[in-house]
Amino acid sequence: MSYLIDNNEGARYLLMGNESIVRGALEAGVKVAAGYPGTPSSEIIESLSKVGKEMDIYVEWSVNEKVAMEVAAAGSFAGLRSLCAMKQNGVNVASDFLLHLAGSGTRAGMVIVPCDDPGALSSVNEGESRYFARLVEIPLLEPGDFQEAKDMAKWAFELSEELRQIVMLRSVTRMSHASGNVVFGKLPVSDVHAEFKCDGFVLDPMEGIMTSAPVDYRHTQQQEKLNKAREIFEDCPFNTYDGPDSPELLIITSSACTLYSREAISILGLKDRVGLLKLGTTWPLPPKLLKKYLSMTDRIMIVEEVLPFLEENVKILAAEMAPEIGVKTFYGKNDGKIPMVGELNPDIVVNAIAQTLGIDYKAMPDEYANKAQGVAMAGTPSRELTFCPGCPHRASFWSIHNALELDGRKGFVCGDIGCYTLAILPCGFSSLKTTHSMGSGTGIASGFGKLGGFGFDQPILSVCGDSTFFHTGISALVNAVHHSSNFTMVILDNSGTAMTGFQPHPGLKVNALGDEVPSIDIEEVCRALGARVEVRDPFDLEETRKTINQLIEDKQGVNVLILRQICALSPEKKGKKKYEMTIDEEICLGENCGCNRVCTRIFRCPGLVWDKEKEVTRIDEVICTGCGVCADICPAGAIKKSSVLKEVA
Repeated sequence: MSYLIDNNEGARYLLMGNESIVRGALEAGVKVAAGYPGTPSSEIIESLSKVGKEMDIYVEWSVNEKVAMEVAAAGSFAGLRSLCAMKQNGVNVASDFLLHLAGSGTRAGMVIVPCDDPGALSSVNEGESRYFARLVEIPLLEPGDFQEAKDMAKWAFELSEELRQIVMLRSVTRMSHASGNVVFGKLPVSDVHAEFKCDGFVLDPMEGIMTSAPVDYRHTQQQEKLNKAREIFEDCPFNTYDGPDSPELLIITSSACTLYSREAISILGLKDRVGLLKLGTTWPLPPKLLKKYLSMTDRIMIVEEVLPFLEENVKILAAEMAPEIGVKTFYGKNDGKIPMVGELNPDIVVNAIAQTLGIDYKAMPDEYANKAQGVAMAGTPSRELTFCPGCPHRASFWSIHNALELDGRKGFVCGDIGCYTLAILPCGFSSLKTTHSMGSGTGIASGFGKLGGFGFDQPILSVCGDSTFFHTGISALVNAVHHSSNFTMVILDNSGTAMTGFQPHPGLKVNALGDEVPSIDIEEVCRALGARVEVRDPFDLEETRKTINQLIEDKQGVNVLILRQICALSPEKKGKKKYEMTIDEEICLGENCGCNRVCTRIFRCPGLVWDKEKEVTRIDEVICTGCGVCADICPAGAIKKSSVLKEVA
């Protein structure tokens, strides 16, 4: 049994923030949960899927975030508490439906959990989800620690039902992936029956139709819900204050920045001089509560990640209240005290407070910083971003790069989001020339493929993962085929959503709950759309390269090349080697070879290591997966492979 469904009230566990949110949802009686995998949110649906059958919860990995929200909405409409989870980019995908859902409202409690990634630790941007709450006019909650993540998640469902509105519970990387002690409440015992009532009066929120029209009525109703949330937030227990009655400086903060701010105040010894107002309800802001604390001092600092969302909204309220509370001086992102980009930490907050209050203090003395940097430079081996040992993407981009070089017409590759995004770097031979959102590689390639009338003659390829194909790649392909665009779409099929932990997608025969389900054949889908389709093994370098050269010569529309090889880290491959790899040191010429160490200098598989003393390449047997590709790229034939399927530790 998972510890997440321990029903002993008062039990204490060390939980990751995402697990805390899951526990809160379980205590609220969630019955439907859907999402699309994206770090730092993935563990929410993953954890729910592991207890779904025991707790009688329907859990799914949807094809994309918009569909996930629609699935969750169906649960709410039918009287079941529901949740959808996604990373910050996913809110953009879901926003079309979110805008309409905010207008129609919900029935049973429904919570959207976006997990933002300040600093882009596992993303290509650090986009903000908070602005969507203001844009579509729904309540926004932000937990300040791990216990609160659990308690607030449970309360979010209750708030949603009181308002008949979807509620946003926003997390960030350091809240989702850090851990803290959490005390459990009781799990509910419920025997709910799903029913969608839709035969009542058209405007009846509980038995009428669910639609955002008529706009004048629905929008007015939406505004009333937001006003009610504002009133509820005035006395919300998740808004707390610590500090003196008349602080020299008031810090207003939320989310993980609460922890940074508390630590900074403690480090500086300013508990008697600085007040800390932690807001759990950050949209709409409770005006009476803010008025009370803004009246305490003339100097206010806003600490938040990433953009000045809270700062802007507090300033608006302060301007409106100026005749009563006086003019205030604000510090934060707009005056440069707090960085406008990236993750925060206690040192950044310490420096901001010290600078504001004129305290001579450095979070890290220059002498220590210089010494630490020197030690790091001297003692830490250089480790660049790269594909894993045995990654099929390395082989794919080797063939793509060589095919385009052989073609000689300055061809290029359009990419999007996945492990293969690394192909903008040397590990992918700098193949990717555009990288934006999921599926955008094929959409952009579709545009390039229609520029022939303007003299455009460069070969175009797009790359797209198998999970991304179902997410947004398929729609881009439909558009391209319909408009007879001329390019080649390469689908890097590694049999799972590898980047986030091998979550299933529609191309596989299993769902989030482990049930056997029909799989959707990518090859057949592409053929049905009218594209020419070829399937190859990327580990067969020569055949893959030949096929790419043939396809980019074909100017009859869209071609699809499926490069199919399971991810090196997948459960199916774990502990197995197809080949035993060795180096013949008598043949290896190293730097004297005409290739000048093509294996370790250019191919760069981490399983290949340059032995400086012997001046030969060697195999790192600990991490080598035995894919055998390196034997095919060695021009001297020094890398040998023997066909032995072997269990490894």
